[in-house]
Amino acid sequence: MTDFLFELGLEEIPARMIAGAEAELGQRVSDLLTRERLLASGAKLTTYSTPRRLAVLVEGVEAHQADSEEQLTGPSWKVAFKDGAPGPAAVAFAKKAGVALSELQKVTTAKGEYVGAAVKRPGRSATELLASELPKEALAIYWAKNMYWRAGKPERFVRPVRWVVALLGGEIVPLEVAGIAAGRLSRGHRVLHGEGPVDIPAANSYSEALFSSGVVVSVAERRHIIRKALDAATRTIAGARWREDEALVETVVHLTEWPTVILGDFEQEYLALPEEVLVTVMRDHQKYFAIEGANGKLAPHFLAVLNTKVGEAGAAIIRHGNARVLRARFKDARFFWDFDQKTPLTERVESLKSVTFQKELGSFRWKTDENLRVARALAAAVKEDGFSFDEAALLKAVELAKTDLTTELVKEFTELQGVIGGLYARAQKLDERTALAIYEQYIPASAEDNIPLTTEGQLLGLADRIHTIVAMFTIGLMPTGSKDPFALRRAANSIVRILAESNLPLTLSALVGFVPSPAAEEGMHTGISATREDEIRAIAFLRERLQFYLKDVRGFAYDVVNAVLAADSDDVRDAIARAEAVTAVRGSEDFAAISAAVKRIKNILRQAEEKGFTLGSQTGMKLATEAQHLADASGTLAPEVAMLRQEGNYAEALARIAALRPTVDAFFDKVMVLDPDAEVRGAHLRLIDEVLRNFSQIADFSEIVTAA
Repeated sequence: MTDFLFELGLEEIPARMIAGAEAELGQRVSDLLTRERLLASGAKLTTYSTPRRLAVLVEGVEAHQADSEEQLTGPSWKVAFKDGAPGPAAVAFAKKAGVALSELQKVTTAKGEYVGAAVKRPGRSATELLASELPKEALAIYWAKNMYWRAGKPERFVRPVRWVVALLGGEIVPLEVAGIAAGRLSRGHRVLHGEGPVDIPAANSYSEALFSSGVVVSVAERRHIIRKALDAATRTIAGARWREDEALVETVVHLTEWPTVILGDFEQEYLALPEEVLVTVMRDHQKYFAIEGANGKLAPHFLAVLNTKVGEAGAAIIRHGNARVLRARFKDARFFWDFDQKTPLTERVESLKSVTFQKELGSFRWKTDENLRVARALAAAVKEDGFSFDEAALLKAVELAKTDLTTELVKEFTELQGVIGGLYARAQKLDERTALAIYEQYIPASAEDNIPLTTEGQLLGLADRIHTIVAMFTIGLMPTGSKDPFALRRAANSIVRILAESNLPLTLSALVGFVPSPAAEEGMHTGISATREDEIRAIAFLRERLQFYLKDVRGFAYDVVNAVLAADSDDVRDAIARAEAVTAVRGSEDFAAISAAVKRIKNILRQAEEKGFTLGSQTGMKLATEAQHLADASGTLAPEVAMLRQEGNYAEALARIAALRPTVDAFFDKVMVLDPDAEVRGAHLRLIDEVLRNFSQIADFSEIVTAA
């Protein structure tokens, strides 16, 4: 065994793309070595990345494949050997298999006797296989955006390939990626080492060789260095702490090869601006970390992560430059803030006519009117259910929600839309619940966000998102594959989150039903109207997002999710409750037996339908003892389960269903369901059909995967 190193050197990769590409390259190398029988038992694979490289180190690679033997099956024996003599078919098969005619064997299978041959294949060397297969794997990495960089050549990659290192132990693997031959020469840090090559003597010395050249290749190590440096710099300010921002940490980790941190300051006067504005300028535009004081409020300091090592004199120059750039951005933000206040949000509604929502539908003024129609319908439904909220504040928030799109501050900092509207509403002394609803309208934007705190914010977010989804479906702009230009999946994910984590009495189909048939703005798309098919597709789309939420966000097993949604996929919180109950009992023997029985019932009913057998009647029939016991038990239990389901007591309902196991087992052990007598058979089919319908309203138990 030996170690294998593969490094792909590139021009700077966008930080957001690095982690996924690093993981994919590691997986591709692992799959290749496994597929080719080169990965030794107990092998260890480590991936590395920096802005200029992706690398994989595998400890425990076999130098050579073991020889293998494969059993090939050819034509029928009767065809190949007529009268005991080999015919053309036998000759052709022996030639294809690479064996002599005398080595052909007779192989007996369930289908008859065939010609067989045991073929021994010599193993290939790791060097040969890697040189042949690895370049294809490397160039197959998925990138959101690719580029051509060699005139007349077919390779497309995120950035041009500049060097390749491929070492098996200390020997170079003679492969080529995009015209670059592999060697043992890597590159160090552009500034700390320069453009000269870095010699990698052996695969297992990769990390040390790069470290000596100013590159920390381990992502985890750079993350640790950055966090420690942020802590150390912040400790120089009494009572301060840097504002935790995991996403920004990951960004700067992938922007650096040798990270260091400096502390900078800005003028106290800028703290008069809202924290959201200041943090956005620091975080999104400069990649700086904010610092807060002991009181939790923003302090006039920032932390910048550098990609180099500097002395005190150099740090002072960089600190001064960073502060100057930040000051200029803050001045712009303050100017825009003051300028925007001259026109209140209430006077900006008509200006939305000049801001396009979607070219075939209309402007954001049109979108506002449509959102108001949906919000009124939502409000009426929620009030009818006894839910309390401030309807006037909600409708005012819907009316003003998009007006900040006309402000200079949002034009400069687009990521603050909604937030700026809420801040402006508060600054302009509008109702606080209106301001908060506007502020919250775009959350949750990710799985890490909380849902809006206020009912008004939740309803505004639902109205805006569900109208957008239905309107886009109406003009045929549904998400396809990886393409989702209007972020409809994210909108649907947020809808599911709000319904799951709030107390709003709304279902997915009801939500779609609250969207009036969209009418495009005058002069825009003509003949637009939502058909029933559009609504059905929109509901299916939301239910697909519910499936994603249950499986990928809440972590329920895929078969539990399938079982629950097969029974009912409309009420989000109810689906969660049922998934929790099924998860709690699915490991019990009785529940597994009931699941197996339901599968059997569905199979029998399907076979009966295929054979043209119909459901009969149990009335007046003298059933077998076990069948009568099942009918009696099912009839007694069904209303109890229905009541427990109505109360939401799914755990008890499932426990009672599972207790039916002995009766079900006895029925299948003793009763021939598809009896030759048509009347008896019809009664049996009616019975098991009723059992299926009575006890499949919480979950379709046939979807549960049980041990064989």
